[in-house]
Amino acid sequence: MSLFKTLFGLNTLQSDKFEILEVSKYKEAIKDPKVQLVDVRTAKEYKRGHIGKAINIDLFNSVDFQKSFEKLQKDKPVYLYCQSGNRSQKAARRLIQMGFEKIYDLKGGIIRWE
Repeated sequence: MSLFKTLFGLNTLQSDKFEILEVSKYKEAIKDPKVQLVDVRTAKEYKRGHIGKAINIDLFNSVDFQKSFEKLQKDKPVYLYCQSGNRSQKAARRLIQMGFEKIYDLKGGIIRWE
């Protein structure tokens, strides 16, 4: 059953380092201009529109993903989002493995933003 969950994305990330926030709480949290806000969609998706001062680090570009996140502060919260929430949860798993201490995800992704 766990293989089925993994293959079909039903295995939600369970960690004290990761939290999914409703749109209203996410909007409030990212008001701080020093927040580490990251859009993990492709560059093409990012160019069509993104949230505030989000930086774009494409989940699918493995080399750039690793290098770009290594430039961020691991001891400060990272706020992730993607189109629907799937890629950002995958990104969160990788960030936890990289040693990031707290990751927040936008519930439902940017499609639920407005």
